[in-house]
Amino acid sequence: MKYLKIVLSIIILSVFASCGSHKRTTSQKIIDQRQPNKVVKKTVTPVKLQKIDEADVIHADLMRRKPNLNENTLAYIDEYNDIAILEMIAYKIPASITLAQGILESNSGKSRLSVKGNNHFGIKCHTWDGKRMYHDDDSRQECFRKYEHPLTSFRDHSLFLFDRKRYAGLFELRKKDYKGWSKGLRKAGYATDPKYPAKLITLIETYELDKYDDFDESYLYNGKVIKKTKDDVTSKYIIVSKGDTLYSLAKNNNLTVDKLKWLNGLKNNELSVGQKIFVE
Repeated sequence: MKYLKIVLSIIILSVFASCGSHKRTTSQKIIDQRQPNKVVKKTVTPVKLQKIDEADVIHADLMRRKPNLNENTLAYIDEYNDIAILEMIAYKIPASITLAQGILESNSGKSRLSVKGNNHFGIKCHTWDGKRMYHDDDSRQECFRKYEHPLTSFRDHSLFLFDRKRYAGLFELRKKDYKGWSKGLRKAGYATDPKYPAKLITLIETYELDKYDDFDESYLYNGKVIKKTKDDVTSKYIIVSKGDTLYSLAKNNNLTVDKLKWLNGLKNNELSVGQKIFVE
């Protein structure tokens, strides 16, 4: 079974609650969305979640029809297809591209960078302020980003492409144009290998990863569109007050800053007074 599949579908709900860039803000109130006007104590109530079942159906069908495919790669797809779909919905990067890059860059999760540093996309340090590790690549002992968890690597991959002007042209392509995305990544300088596009395309077509590009929000709950009512149970969040920072909010809720940014789809560390910050 997938070790994090049950938690993934909540991310997209919190991603769309974030507001882009904001100013710093301090004291905090946790609001129960079922009773919007009621301030409650800072407690965590478990939320019943569901995974993207249709992704499992696609994967099971692939394994049935192509039983001789690489076991490690199949296991990798099984582990991360949900998160690739959620990142696609949030950042418009085709799930097929995210999965193919993850497979290729991490050797299906078996590379030193992915095992030791949870770095699934070979992203180098650049202006990185977090933990780092060194690895031979184009040159000896180059600096690579190191993450606390693979999920943080997937989110950073989305932000890495989304926030850089040199990749802006990719987001003008159709979501289903995985060939255009593959060639565009190489052209924009993501990889130096001239065969990089062909390798991505081969992975996508061999493992039928483009089928995951058909997903949207309507698939998040057992293939049905979510129709919210006033009685729906969702996540609890904090209303940001003057003086609050991501660090203080994360510390007060037993989260890391990276985790808090992940939950809210934040692209930087800025907050604004009155902003909703999900802590669950």
